[in-house]
Amino acid sequence: MVAGGGEIDILNLLFVLVVAWTFGAAAERVGYPAMMGELFAGVVFGPAILGLLQPSETLDVLAELGVFLLMVYVGMEVDLDDLFELGPQALVVAFGAFVIPFGLGYGAGLIIGVSTGGALFLGLAMAATSLATKSRILVDLDILDTRIAKILLGGALASDVGVLVAFAAVLGFVQAGVIDATAIAVTLLEAVAFFAATLFIGYRFLPHVWEQFDTLRQRYGFVDKTTAFSIALLVSLVFAGLADLAGLHMIIGGFVAGMFLRQADLHESLYRHMHDVIYDLAIGFFAPIFFVTVAFEISLDIFTQNAGLLALLVAVAFVGKIVGSWLFSLPTNLTSREGVVIGFGMNGRGTVEIIIASIGLSNGIISQDLFSVLVFLAMFTTAMVPMTVKWGVDWLSAAGELVYMDDSPVETEARS
Repeated sequence: MVAGGGEIDILNLLFVLVVAWTFGAAAERVGYPAMMGELFAGVVFGPAILGLLQPSETLDVLAELGVFLLMVYVGMEVDLDDLFELGPQALVVAFGAFVIPFGLGYGAGLIIGVSTGGALFLGLAMAATSLATKSRILVDLDILDTRIAKILLGGALASDVGVLVAFAAVLGFVQAGVIDATAIAVTLLEAVAFFAATLFIGYRFLPHVWEQFDTLRQRYGFVDKTTAFSIALLVSLVFAGLADLAGLHMIIGGFVAGMFLRQADLHESLYRHMHDVIYDLAIGFFAPIFFVTVAFEISLDIFTQNAGLLALLVAVAFVGKIVGSWLFSLPTNLTSREGVVIGFGMNGRGTVEIIIASIGLSNGIISQDLFSVLVFLAMFTTAMVPMTVKWGVDWLSAAGELVYMDDSPVETEARS
């Protein structure tokens, strides 16, 4: 029986990979990110339509690894110095992309007649964003070295932490009937402690590790390319563990680890091998599993049973994120067009909203119907991000406003 279950999982995994690679390649052929095809494959071949693919524990584990390795790779593509340089702007945009959708979502909850707790959860779902999904989109569009990409990544990172802090407050309010200031303070302190610890490790400890690593390679010659990858994976897991201890999602630890791995003082061939292996594992195997399986949560019944509610929340989701990001980008040195395109990117909610909705459902705070709507909304907004961001990037490029972090204004214009 165990063996049979294993065989079923293997066949299921094989089918997932086949449809992911096929539809991902097809999406790229028509000019869109592979993630778009992978999500589409999950809807068509998953429980929503054909039912040929089914969720399993094996797929869940591999999907989690996919998100984690994807974030490590994306972190390796982000220059930490650039991110610090754009930090204040990213925080301002993240605040706008949180507070406006949260307020609109809370208001929509009161309009449709849910409880105060349900309205607060709906506001959180509207405010959520997804660091993992937008990271894959930026990779697929090859714009990680642009200013809007840095703002999106920094803003999503800040937003994820902000949502977790607000989530602790809302859950405490719903469960106890009052806002637990202590729980909020503890959550915030844990997040601050995580970033303080990772900055210390990254800037004070890891440079000595790379130095000893290079010394062993030069003097004794037993440090090879595989060892470099193993050390990178170990560092990533340590950062993920620290994130988990702080009550944050492990993908935040993976992302931060990747940024410090980029700064590793290693021989070029060792670093290139480490980088390429992480890329191949993430983009070529694990991440496609995540994007196919995450679409399994969609139920098409919502189109006939809750069409009005779905239309309302889709409008709230799009207006909240895009207007919030654009409005709060105006005081920065970003252009108005950049603010709109960043809003397109921040609109993808992905797994963060699904996690929030799941907890709300399990605690009896939201109904099954509202949960189904939120799951579809998370997938729909995520699926729209590749198209809207691609359109926005083309729009910026045509206007000469697609700013590359390592370009002069002349080079930027020439590139556009």
